[in-house]
Amino acid sequence: MEIIAHGIDLVDFPRIEDMVKRHGERFLDRVFTKAEQAYAKANKNGVEKLAGRFAAKEAVLKLLGTGWRGKIAWTDIEVINTATGQPIVNLSGEVKIIADKSGITQISVSITHTANFAIASAVALAELKGHK
Repeated sequence: MEIIAHGIDLVDFPRIEDMVKRHGERFLDRVFTKAEQAYAKANKNGVEKLAGRFAAKEAVLKLLGTGWRGKIAWTDIEVINTATGQPIVNLSGEVKIIADKSGITQISVSITHTANFAIASAVALAELKGHK
């Protein structure tokens, strides 16, 4: 595997908390998959978990070089956790089409939190040419 792109993003918790308060389910359904919402609701620091996923989605869009535009939906990028807590990225829709065209076979993501911020770093990986 080789690294072909990197994206990083920083999200302020109050920004996400404000969006949830102002727009409620409409915001949550537009930006987060049902699995992401369930994960946040199951944690006492739900806003922190949503902010981390939002940052990860932005980091993925940055590594794709697209930003959020066109046919891209926020829910085309889903960040869930393995049984051991490691975040993993699942792509669908327009984002998957763009990633496939770019030769991206995997996206590795890392999320961390401070008292008020979530930071996510995403790395796009591709098969080495001539290797499988």
